[in-house]
Amino acid sequence: MPFNDFLSTYYGIQVDEKIGFDREEGYRTGNHINFITSVENKEMVYLEQASLAYFLRDNHIDHITLPIPNLQGEWFTSYHNNNYMVMQVANIQQMDKNFEGRRLAEFHQIGSRYQYQPKEISSYGKWKSLWIEKLDYVEAKVEKEANKNPNAYYRLVMDVLPYIIGISENAIQYIRESETETRFHEVDQGTITFHRYHHQLNDSILWIDNLVYDHPIRDIAEHIRNCIVKGESKEKILQFLNEYQSVRPLSVFSFRLLYGRLLFPAHILDLFIHGFTEEKDEILYEELRQLLDNQTYYEDMLRNFYESLDINPKILNIPVVNWL
Repeated sequence: MPFNDFLSTYYGIQVDEKIGFDREEGYRTGNHINFITSVENKEMVYLEQASLAYFLRDNHIDHITLPIPNLQGEWFTSYHNNNYMVMQVANIQQMDKNFEGRRLAEFHQIGSRYQYQPKEISSYGKWKSLWIEKLDYVEAKVEKEANKNPNAYYRLVMDVLPYIIGISENAIQYIRESETETRFHEVDQGTITFHRYHHQLNDSILWIDNLVYDHPIRDIAEHIRNCIVKGESKEKILQFLNEYQSVRPLSVFSFRLLYGRLLFPAHILDLFIHGFTEEKDEILYEELRQLLDNQTYYEDMLRNFYESLDINPKILNIPVVNWL
């Protein structure tokens, strides 16, 4: 049964045309576009993301994909021994790259009104424990994979692993110390965020599977991390932060979380984890080599990070990592 018939049989949706859209195949019917998603995670993850998505839709963010129930009123549909969900979007936003910092702050402002903290997709207040778990997993898995695959990529991984472990432990310790910071305010409450924020608010569609619940600094840090990895200027980063703070001024606690999250080498650990399921080790090697070549610039940015934001860490009694 082709997916056109799947939509007709299980959802009562008559497809007008099949279209390619961004990263997915879409099925247009009237003013709606439907996307079929394979369920590969815990069902509760999708249900919690659905709750966030419907909340955003009800607060005028209407270019987000929304799961819809099948004809039996169920969110999940079994088909050829797999479970699927159907996501539907009614409005497509024009791509917009202007005032991204301000738009992210407005998005967080809406998300902070969500009244329930999810269980499966929330990292709020859990960075330290999640980072420890991630680091332990990567350290154990890398050594096994390196023994099985003695190629140039894994030789490079093993060479830099002690360095990555070291800066990860520094970041974990920095967050641990920051938990005692008392200079916080309402901007530090949990909100709807993205797993890895990479300009999703500029896109014509918001994808539900990107949504998580966390401190708003998560998105700010991942945006800035992406800027640094791409070698973008301090001025561009400062412009983004100034736009954000015109709507939601950050506390001292927020700035400490921002520094700690940037110190944690998530961009390199993410590549390690991707490498566990990617067989093209030549591509992995080049990607890792590029990240490592950029690391000197990355550390330079962190070395004077607070000063570049016009913050005097000594006056505000904010600790910095001295070895940078």
